[in-house]
This record gives sequence, structure tokens and C-alpha cells, in this order.
Amino acid sequence: MTKADIWFNGQFVPHEEANVHVLTHALHYGTSVFEGIRCYKTDKGSAIFRHPEHMQRLIDSGRIYRMDLGYTREELEQAVIDTIVRSGMEACYIRPLSFRGSGPMGVNPYNNPVETIVAVWEWGAYLGPEALEYGVDVHVASWSRMAPNTFPSMAKAGGNYLNAGLVKMDAVLNGFSEGIMLSTNGHVAEGSGENLFLVKNGTMYTAPVSLSILPGITRDSIMTLARDMGLSVQEGLIPREALYVADEVFFTGTAAEVTPVRSIDHHVIGEGRRGEITGRMQAAYFDIVHHGNDPYGWLTHIPVGEASTG
Repeated sequence: MTKADIWFNGQFVPHEEANVHVLTHALHYGTSVFEGIRCYKTDKGSAIFRHPEHMQRLIDSGRIYRMDLGYTREELEQAVIDTIVRSGMEACYIRPLSFRGSGPMGVNPYNNPVETIVAVWEWGAYLGPEALEYGVDVHVASWSRMAPNTFPSMAKAGGNYLNAGLVKMDAVLNGFSEGIMLSTNGHVAEGSGENLFLVKNGTMYTAPVSLSILPGITRDSIMTLARDMGLSVQEGLIPREALYVADEVFFTGTAAEVTPVRSIDHHVIGEGRRGEITGRMQAAYFDIVHHGNDPYGWLTHIPVGEASTG
């Protein structure tokens, strides 16, 4: 892992010196919000995928948790660009994070400062490169997605991922790559770090945002691409057993990109590898992020080697 300098409250610091105090509020109470973004080395140069949308979601997540990040969206976007350019990486994973820092101890976070960092590192296919073609084996998790009006699922908050961590650990310990969470009412929600699509008879189905899923930016991109191809995409309640009789199932996310599911609870899905519609979604998505063919204006091209600040 390349240890690139980290943007920390407006200044660059060496990777090894980007430290916080052990009494940082976020360490004790989970008071952080973050984003996961990718910069791709496209055929037309390095570019960040849906950069403004990710940074706006970071600000919105902070607003939900009453955290004023202290930066405009444009300032945060520039911080990300400067961090990538300074790193010299042509492709990387990007992690902006805002958190409540060291101050008074207690559940009330108001008197703790809000701090913000941007870090970048090299990161390949999240579920393995072979998974993009052959798919992954998953199970339905024993842990449910949080119920509405318990945690704000529209916020990409650090504390929310305790739930996801339990799901991921159980999956790995049971020999699977990932877990699929159900809602508290037993409907299909999402993976531990991915949104989920089911394909049946040529129609794509996905859970609604009202089911406490994260409204994923890659999810939105895939829905846009599918509808522009003339495919039907429906948001609605999906019963667990629909997973087992699906023609195709696939995950979407910044890290997972578009990853097919090969089996669920040892039920083989379709032909046990990437299906036709999943393949079309992958091809359309990768045509944008790998080849730079971007009719939607989703790519922010960046001048690697020309940071705007020191």
C-alpha cells in the first residue's frame, strides 16, 4: 500500500503523522461520516467517478448528524483532487472522512470539534478480480438491516457500519464472500457494503430507499444505465425466497462496482456465473470508468502531477 500524504483539516501531513487523540469522540461514539469514491485511470486520463454527488452526500450525512463540516462542496472536491495529484496515483480509492474530535467526553457531541481528512490508496476489485466474471457465493445474514427511524440510513455514518461489520464477519466465518441483509420485516435489503439487484424475466428489481438501505451512487448509476437501455427497473419489496429463484443477482457499489452473485445459501443463481443483464450493466459501467466514454458527465478529469496547492 502506497502511503500517500493525507489532507488533514486543510493541510497535508505525512501518512505516519496523521494521528488523533485516544479520546477522540468518534472512537467512543461512532460520530463520523465518510465517503468511498474511486479515481479511475481511463483511456482518456485519470478521472473521479461522480465526484460532486459523493461530496454532496458527505455534506448531507454531516447535516443529518448536526455536523457542520466547515467546507463548501467545492472546497472538499478540490481537497480530494489535490490529494490524488499529490499522491501521483493515476487510479486510487478515495476516503474523505469527517468526525467529532477530541473534547468533552459524553454522548453529547456539540462541544467536540469537527475534523476532516482525505486519504487515498490503491485498491483493486473489492470481492476479487475473478468475481467480476464468475460471481461470489453469499448467504442471507442472521443480522437484519436497521429499522426505519432507528438510525438514519441515508447518512453514510461510521456507526452504521457496526451492523455491516457483523454481517461481513459472519459471512467470512461461514465460508461466504458476503452477506445479504433482510429488513426487520424480512424483505431483501442490501449487502454489508453494497446495494443489490435481482433480475427476473428481464426486469431488474431493487429494494426501495425507505427500507433503510443506503441510496448508493453506483446504484443510481446502474438504474440510469438500465433505463436508458430500455430495461425495466422496479423498486419495491422483495421476499427472501425471490433470491433463490432469480435469473440473476448482482451487487453494486463504489468498491464492488458491478459484481455478480453465483449462489445464495448454496442455491445456484441462474447458470452459476455472470448473467446476460449483469454483463450488460458491467460493460456499460466499465465503458465509462475504464474507457472514459461518458455521455452523462459523471467523470471529473484531474491533472495528475499538477496540484493546485502545496
